[in-house]
Amino acid sequence: MSAARASALLAGLSALLVGCATAPTAPRGAVGIFVLERDLLGESLARGEFRALNGVRRGFTVRMAGSFDGRVFTLVEDFVFDDGERDRKTWRLTRVAPGRYIGAREDVVGEAIGRQDGDVFRLEYDIRMPGRDGRPGMRLRFRDVMARLPDGSVVNRANVGWWGLRVARVELVITKQDEDEAAADAARAERPVSYAAADAEGAAKP
Repeated sequence: MSAARASALLAGLSALLVGCATAPTAPRGAVGIFVLERDLLGESLARGEFRALNGVRRGFTVRMAGSFDGRVFTLVEDFVFDDGERDRKTWRLTRVAPGRYIGAREDVVGEAIGRQDGDVFRLEYDIRMPGRDGRPGMRLRFRDVMARLPDGSVVNRANVGWWGLRVARVELVITKQDEDEAAADAARAERPVSYAAADAEGAAKP
């Protein structure tokens, strides 16, 4: 996320701090046990939104690729925001004990801590937002919970905190893709905008 967009997204939050940045509750309707190495393995596509308490909303799509070597789970995330910005982040979550993980990502300060909590998976970490003129921005605390839904998809919800107070929420739904779906979506993502516009125009014609 660029410094300008980060500043715009978080502007005014200090005047709107409401409630503590507690961990989100398990989503209603969750079924079965979420297993990190199973449910995020392979190709997935997610749709989500960042909602700040000052009313700013920012939608995004994420293409994910997960792999596991028996100890470290790696998740490559390619973000495309609705305003056109793109970003790539890579999680590396190391299993240190049954149901316990430590993690790293490019923008995470220190270590992320992951743990199995009954049927859901929880992940907590700090992110340093980009500031102006290349200087470090504010440090935000993310508390995530991931759970399986009846249709086999995964819901990921996060409370975002600053100095212990909640300033935003993030929610995304992650759906597994088979190889054909992943290849088709990747091809569409790589095409010039003019082709996508032509497709839309053609679909609109009787």
